[in-house]
Amino acid sequence: MSQEGYDHTAVEKRWQEAWDDASVYRTPDEVDDPTYVLGMYPYPSGKLHMGHVRNYTITDAYARYRRMRGDDVLHPMGWDAFGLPAENAAKERDTNPRDWTFDCIDTMRGQMKSMGFGYDWDREVTTCTPEYYQWNQWLFRRFHEAGLVERRDAEVNWCPSCETVLADEQVEGDDELCWRCDTPVETRDLDQWFLEITEYADELIDAIDDLEGWPDSVRQMQRNWIGRQHGTTLDFHVEGHGPVEAFTTRVDTIHGATFFALAPDHPISEELADSDEDVRHFIEEEADPEGDEPNGVATDLTATNPATGEEIPVFVADFVLSDVGTGALMAVPGHDDRDHAFAEKMGVDIEPVIASEPDDWGGETVPDAPDVSEAAFTDDGVVINSGEYSGLDSETARERLTADIESAEATTQYRLRDWGISRQRYWGTPIPVVHCDDCGSVLVPEEDLPVELPEFINTTGNPLDAAEEWKATTCPECGEPATRETDTMDTFVDSSWYFLRYVSPGLDDAPFDLDRANGWMPVDQYVGGIEHAVMHLLYSRFVTKVLADEEGLKHREPFTNLLAQGMVQLEGEKMSKSKGNTVSPQRIVDEYGADTARLFMMQAAQPERDFDWSEEGVKSTHRFLARLTDLVEEYVAGEVALAGDGDAEAADRDEIDDYVADEVDAAVAIAGGEYDDLTFNVALREAQDLVGTLRSYRDHADPHPETYERGLDVAVRLLAPVVPHLAEELWSTLDRDGFVVEADWPTATVDRETVERRRRLVANTREDVRDIVEVAGIEDPERIDVVVAPDWKFDALSIAIDSDADNLISELMGESHIREQGDDAASYGQDLQANREALQETLSGDEEYDALRAASWLIEREFDAPVRVERAGDADESVARKAEPGRPAIDIVE
Repeated sequence: MSQEGYDHTAVEKRWQEAWDDASVYRTPDEVDDPTYVLGMYPYPSGKLHMGHVRNYTITDAYARYRRMRGDDVLHPMGWDAFGLPAENAAKERDTNPRDWTFDCIDTMRGQMKSMGFGYDWDREVTTCTPEYYQWNQWLFRRFHEAGLVERRDAEVNWCPSCETVLADEQVEGDDELCWRCDTPVETRDLDQWFLEITEYADELIDAIDDLEGWPDSVRQMQRNWIGRQHGTTLDFHVEGHGPVEAFTTRVDTIHGATFFALAPDHPISEELADSDEDVRHFIEEEADPEGDEPNGVATDLTATNPATGEEIPVFVADFVLSDVGTGALMAVPGHDDRDHAFAEKMGVDIEPVIASEPDDWGGETVPDAPDVSEAAFTDDGVVINSGEYSGLDSETARERLTADIESAEATTQYRLRDWGISRQRYWGTPIPVVHCDDCGSVLVPEEDLPVELPEFINTTGNPLDAAEEWKATTCPECGEPATRETDTMDTFVDSSWYFLRYVSPGLDDAPFDLDRANGWMPVDQYVGGIEHAVMHLLYSRFVTKVLADEEGLKHREPFTNLLAQGMVQLEGEKMSKSKGNTVSPQRIVDEYGADTARLFMMQAAQPERDFDWSEEGVKSTHRFLARLTDLVEEYVAGEVALAGDGDAEAADRDEIDDYVADEVDAAVAIAGGEYDDLTFNVALREAQDLVGTLRSYRDHADPHPETYERGLDVAVRLLAPVVPHLAEELWSTLDRDGFVVEADWPTATVDRETVERRRRLVANTREDVRDIVEVAGIEDPERIDVVVAPDWKFDALSIAIDSDADNLISELMGESHIREQGDDAASYGQDLQANREALQETLSGDEEYDALRAASWLIEREFDAPVRVERAGDADESVARKAEPGRPAIDIVE
């Protein structure tokens, strides 16, 4: 014991060593009831930050809870250890990325252990080791054999600072900055290796609907990124250039196309720039695809509308993108907001060709045209001003026009592009390919894997290009001199399957044991930042589907439930080194203990919400843990006056004991459900309220020894997933067998619905007493009578809730025991009829009576007056008549 309540340093060290000695977190390979809990593994940057602590406390608390529920839990940890930051750090410090990375890992592993995270460290994976990345190379071979790898010249995103290629997903913001260093990204043409994720585009988007355990926001982000659109491709003949293919999802509006638009980098646009100064100037100086308003320049060209034969002007416009659709589009300003804004700016005609369908429209006359002078009409509707197609609904018109226009073809297009994995850097997985003058690009044979990285050379550009001895090799096919591929893989390849390696991390002859993977997968609960919603999560889904097809993995989705945790902020701003507003987790552990940090973060907000770090909140949390410690230690030391002098058999029970016993059950019933839902803040509030109830119990009465000890036991177990060290200490103090981490989760004799009704009843009754005392100005009540409604009113309420009869009163009066109540029954029936939509189930009459009797001591303590709880038949009739289910009558005697 310290002056603050307990010596957290000694307690945490003692139990961490005890857990290690007993290997309590080691997970066997063969289990009966597997539950896989996983936090997104970190990049080893050197020190844990508060975001890490929150993420891993969430998974640790849930894993501990599931263990107490009896599950066999896999809860591993590893390191996303490749990547450019380590390479840059090594260059700056004149060291090598390997040493830098492993030093960071050692530091962070130590910090994780100091937080008490219950990982099976025997399953630790580190992606920068040959033992791991050889399987990246093996996967590359398998994808190649499946026809899902291609090398081709491509225009790529290039970061001149990092000197490497970036995926589209790694280019951020309107200014198109590198996600790592915020340098403006350029474009270059390079030979690149691609994994053909587009082959799985349809399954990736269709299966999103089945990811019911994922946040809607993440699912929508993936839908948007894949960007599937069903529409029509068709040719517009452009003067002097022949047919130009355009894509549209609204071919039903083609008769309203009043101009044709080309992307600034469309081949025709680039050709025009050579001879047209206005076009050149626009492309080089003004075009801004990310701008707030569409902009463009007129050309001297016209395009022929294939549906009308009319010539329409051609513009080069920055809102047309070469990688969306075909880089050319028919513009219909009457029915597209962006086209409308551009047409207004350029003075182009705006013609309506779709009208809304009137409610009483029978298809015999064409509706009036909408007013599109101020804004486009963008809904489907009825085709107008379109010749023979007028009068058709939009969907039918799309089908007919696609069939009738000679060049038209129904088409599905995607925003998703193949995954370019080539990176011009050292600290990554070498791509297992050699280039031979005679044989071309040849895969390294499986028996020659891994292709290991050479020693680091501190140079500009790609260090592997400078590794001349390493580059020189022989061709696996012809034996002639050849050159190794010097690009390394995108680090998202590492994280696209790491969760499979955890099931068999020491396996030497395969990336994972298939039978074990089929037993453990998919991950039951995955936790990480929403910033990975597109890249990591999409790539993981893709790789899992390929492994299902090629290797027999049973599950096609990697993660059943996903939680995207919120940020830890300071005064409303995200913590970051650049802002100088970080809080060191190690300082908090040193000053207050890991349990304090864990409990504060888990009780502050729901896991998916952002929350503000508060030093006072940390101190308050530490004080709570000190009070809990005192509560247990005083009891064990015999310093609490107990009923029956501590002999449970000799002690009589009263209403207070019953109330506390009910509240212990209530806390268990609610906390368990909240842990299931990962709403830890609600579960912890129940545990903390229970501790408060036990303190009041101790101070107000001589607690029944059995009730009091069970309350302490339950409070410790409810807190154990989040404050494991202190819970272990108090479990031992209470002289319980084994570790609390291996203890059973407590059980309750009441369901949550009953608990909530009971609590609502007690809270409303206490509030009603306060209102009466205040309104009547009663300063010193002599007695408070609480009267439960008669049984017939409970029956009437139940009938009203279940009834769908138009005349509820008639139905009630069909029950003789209700009809016998005469005017009282008619009056109550009218009340029920008037409030049918708001009626709620309540406790039964007996349950209400028992609950109020058990809680009467709370009212007595608050108002310093005896409380009498009566049934309606035993009370004054004038008082009993006012009582209703869930709202007892109250009579205060002065």
